[in-house]
Amino acid sequence: MSNTASPLSVPLRGLDDAEVRARQARDGYNELPRPDRRTPFRIVLEVIREPMLALLIGGGVVYMALGDLKEALILLCFASLSVVITVVQETRTERVLEALRDLTSPRALVIRNGERQRIAGRELVCGDLVVLSEGDRVPADAALLQSQDMQTDESLLTGESVPVRKLATSDAASSEIHRPGGDDLPYVFSGSLVVRGAGLAEVVAIGAHSEIGKIGQSLSALKTEAPRLQAQTRRLVAVFGIVGGAVSLLAVVLYGTLRGGWLDAILAGITIGMSMLPEEFPVVLTVFMAMGAWRISQARVLTRRAAAIETLGSATVLCTDKTGTLTKNKMSIVELRLPDGTALRPGDAALPAAFIELLQAGVLAAAPDPFDPMDVAFHELGKTALPDAFTQRQANRKPVQSYGLRPDLLAMSQGWAGDDGGFVVAAKGAPEAVASLCRLDDAQRAALAQQIDAMAEAGLRVLGVARAAFSGGEWPASQRDFQYEFLGLVGLADPLREAVPAAVKDCRSAGIRVVMITGDYPATAKAIARNAGLDASDCVSGEALAQMDDAALAERVRSATVFARIMPEQKLRIVNALKADGEVVAMTGDGVNDAPSLKAAHIGIAMGGRGTDVAREASSIVLLDDDFASIVRAVRLGRRIYDNLRKAMGFIFAVHVPIAGLALFPLLLGYPILLGPIHIAFLEMIIDPVCSLVFEAETEEKDVMQRPPRDPEQPLFSGALIGWGLMQGVLALALVIGVFSIGQARAMPETEIRALTFFALVLSIVGLILVNRSFSSSLWAALRRPSLTLVAVLLLVVSVLSLSLAWPAASELFKFGPLHPDDLALTLGAAVVVLFALELIKPLWRERIHGGVR
Repeated sequence: MSNTASPLSVPLRGLDDAEVRARQARDGYNELPRPDRRTPFRIVLEVIREPMLALLIGGGVVYMALGDLKEALILLCFASLSVVITVVQETRTERVLEALRDLTSPRALVIRNGERQRIAGRELVCGDLVVLSEGDRVPADAALLQSQDMQTDESLLTGESVPVRKLATSDAASSEIHRPGGDDLPYVFSGSLVVRGAGLAEVVAIGAHSEIGKIGQSLSALKTEAPRLQAQTRRLVAVFGIVGGAVSLLAVVLYGTLRGGWLDAILAGITIGMSMLPEEFPVVLTVFMAMGAWRISQARVLTRRAAAIETLGSATVLCTDKTGTLTKNKMSIVELRLPDGTALRPGDAALPAAFIELLQAGVLAAAPDPFDPMDVAFHELGKTALPDAFTQRQANRKPVQSYGLRPDLLAMSQGWAGDDGGFVVAAKGAPEAVASLCRLDDAQRAALAQQIDAMAEAGLRVLGVARAAFSGGEWPASQRDFQYEFLGLVGLADPLREAVPAAVKDCRSAGIRVVMITGDYPATAKAIARNAGLDASDCVSGEALAQMDDAALAERVRSATVFARIMPEQKLRIVNALKADGEVVAMTGDGVNDAPSLKAAHIGIAMGGRGTDVAREASSIVLLDDDFASIVRAVRLGRRIYDNLRKAMGFIFAVHVPIAGLALFPLLLGYPILLGPIHIAFLEMIIDPVCSLVFEAETEEKDVMQRPPRDPEQPLFSGALIGWGLMQGVLALALVIGVFSIGQARAMPETEIRALTFFALVLSIVGLILVNRSFSSSLWAALRRPSLTLVAVLLLVVSVLSLSLAWPAASELFKFGPLHPDDLALTLGAAVVVLFALELIKPLWRERIHGGVR
């Protein structure tokens, strides 16, 4: 059903109550569909349904059924911790990110039954007459029936920071353009802000049928990328489960066949199965992602979905909006220029007299209580650069006469009472219009045009300023009737954020290509790009992009750095073209127009301060302080988290080899079983905290931001990483078996051999921790990096080992016999050999382990 109405079909008495009720029943309320809010209970259900976490909980339940309460409690505690961390993080995120409620349903002043009424914006219907004034938020898409010098800020929809002029339908040229952006059009749009003038408009589209609603609708059709690490981990868990089950079954058969005790065989099979179950993988991945989200939040970056962290380190292209992202979205005066071409950039120094006259006239020509960003810029500079006598005199003064912008004269003038009984008239506007008011000759206009072009090429919005005297009497009907003196030009710009050039440089060193996509004009876009440190020579306009098919665009995005005059759907095309070319795309933005591309990108990064709620809702990461440099911090942390995750996974591979080997070795060679469930449980108490806490807390590698992004197709569990883990594990197993053989050669009792072998195993695991702490640094460099978590874990290990020998109850529990100093020296020596041997081998594997990422 259509949500449109003819702009001129309704008399000025507006709709009556019966018509309002009928249209409301037909079209519904003027609001966007509320997104399904993820309550804490729903988040818990989502987390529990994750196959990895379900496996973790299921494993604990199975162990509990088998009577292994300790192992069950360990697994269930980790499962509960992971659930709590994830729920707290995502619940906090959902509370911060409510979608569009205030923006899309402001209060509205309407004419109904011939009377003005203030109603909730959600109660508007098509055909309602809305009265708009300076400072109002437009509550719905509407056609202007009347317009008095009206301008609106549509940057939330278009990305352009400069307000656009509006004309009534009777004054505007015939146009088929019914979308935001462009001057002298007769339509206003929901979510935009009236920054100048007033108007009367008839509602033509509400809710999901408005321009802001169409963007919201397009979001629902987009699918977000599935987390890659989860899929890889699921596959690995399945492989481990199959292999572990097969080995356990083989152990039961071998034990029962060779030794005849089938009950003992079942217990041995359970022990081996416990030693090979991959419960660490889901624990590590879940905790790393949740802790990573918390760690990144300390850098003022909110992670809406913890899985997005995995993609940060592989981003190859950063598509950034200009307005509000690279720039402050706040107009400032950056250049004053006199008629003779003398230019000055305002700073801390006092202005010369001629420039003071120029700025004073500009302030007088601006609205005294400004909403227009350019008027605000004049007032802000005036407060800091003009004499106190002038600013104090202007306080609370109002102009006695005003002339607004008109389509045939894009200038405005304000008349003020002077000190001599006369009046001062100040004008500002388009330089050509002000030149016409001042009646400049052809030579003066030609010189002025050169200056305007030079300022425009620098990305400045140029205004002309003039001043006239009026002796009194009846004010003329037009501002053309004054004798103006041309005072000069004023260049305004939306200034670059201070941290942007350094952040762009860091992105470049990290191998991340920065691409600027903006709705602004090419000249402005190029100037901002140059200031930000981007190559502005390769610029593609929205008009040119519209002529390209997908194949041509895919070729063009490989080299283009700046895209200017881009519409929202074109941003989405650019992101999709980059993705199709194999790039891992991060997209930043803050406007409603950015939402589809934020959701389509691998990593959507929204600005949290000025950014719209719908942009935040569509993104996976939110910069809470709107600082572009936070993107670099987030990438740095993302790479660190991924590095540490690989370290933990490599350690898990390595450590399971000697554990499983010691469970199988006695069985195959007819020796007494060395490891029981209590020993496996104790080892898990070491492995899980080490992976979840020690490796997660490791500081970043020294070259983390000097290496190129990792290949997005590179698996977390690469063949090289698995091979490196197996090599570590086999070496540790060989040395532990060597220690066992020495104990056998000494004819030590079974309890002492068990204690000797177990101590050698635990100390070898400590050696594996130290080896895996750093990919790129030597052991000595890694040891110089403080890690209080590692120290705490090592102290705990030493304390428990000491307790297992010194406390009779613990010795009985572990079935350990006494060890002498020479026995302990042997176990320590084996661990030292493991450590130094692997440290010598590690450089040979480094390139293969990281696939070119050191």
